[in-house]
Amino acid sequence: MARSCEHPAALHAGAAPVHASATVGARFWLLVEHPGPWGPYLDDAPLPDAIRTLVDRASALGIRPQLIRRPGRRKAPDAPLHVFVASSAGSDPWLAEAFLDDPDDLDLGSLVHGVVPGSCILVAEPMFLVCTHGKRNACCARLGLPLARFLDENLPGEVWETTHVGGDRYAANLVCLPHGLYYGSMSQAAAIAAANAYRHGEVVLDRFRGRAGIPEPLQAAEHFVRLRTGELSVGGVAVESSRSEGDATVCVVRCTTRRGTSRFRVVVEPAVFMASCGSVCADEISTYRLAELRELTEAHA
Repeated sequence: MARSCEHPAALHAGAAPVHASATVGARFWLLVEHPGPWGPYLDDAPLPDAIRTLVDRASALGIRPQLIRRPGRRKAPDAPLHVFVASSAGSDPWLAEAFLDDPDDLDLGSLVHGVVPGSCILVAEPMFLVCTHGKRNACCARLGLPLARFLDENLPGEVWETTHVGGDRYAANLVCLPHGLYYGSMSQAAAIAAANAYRHGEVVLDRFRGRAGIPEPLQAAEHFVRLRTGELSVGGVAVESSRSEGDATVCVVRCTTRRGTSRFRVVVEPAVFMASCGSVCADEISTYRLAELRELTEAHA
């Protein structure tokens, strides 16, 4: 049975902060086309043997497995095993695709070293994932399914429904691969704006959760530098170093624009936001607030 949505409506409408909430443990991805059924959790879902082999192998290697399917369409039962692999790590992420006769034909060990497996071919176009995992949370299906169909109509061939991506409180969730950019609480207008921006190498700060695989305080530091500078290019802002000082995280963040490169000292601290539906229900959201942001001179960079 699908878990009902227990989160206040403000979370799904974009009224609550979503920054610094992208899934930290997703630097490498395995995406396997499987029309379903999707159980609540992949580790105990009833899956065909070949898919189970790949999901278990990926999980053991620290690769994030996702099941995917085309919005409104189903894969032919006798079709070969269709997979994508992606590396979101570093400054040169990539996405690759393969059709396999045997799961052993996919070298996932190469993936964790950032190398494209020999059975895969690089994909030039981006990939957009919309979580529609209703068996995990009812809101993911209620909000995600119409969003996936809308995006598929506007970006044919680039959109997939997927299993849980993390943060069902932010449904509808959108993930842009290969960079692993997360967006939450997405309306149709917000989603198409984010997808089109990504196709041009940029982010949209509205409802931007952050980049997967990066610790949450560092996601927050990058977010606040983007807010200060207005720099939206995907690779234009990145944390170069960080350290903890009590509860705070101190970062040096590089920002590269057409005018050159600047560096900022950014200090972020944990914070709590209470989202309320206006009656008795409320949700406590862990987030980050900006404690300090200043540009460094060359002597201090």
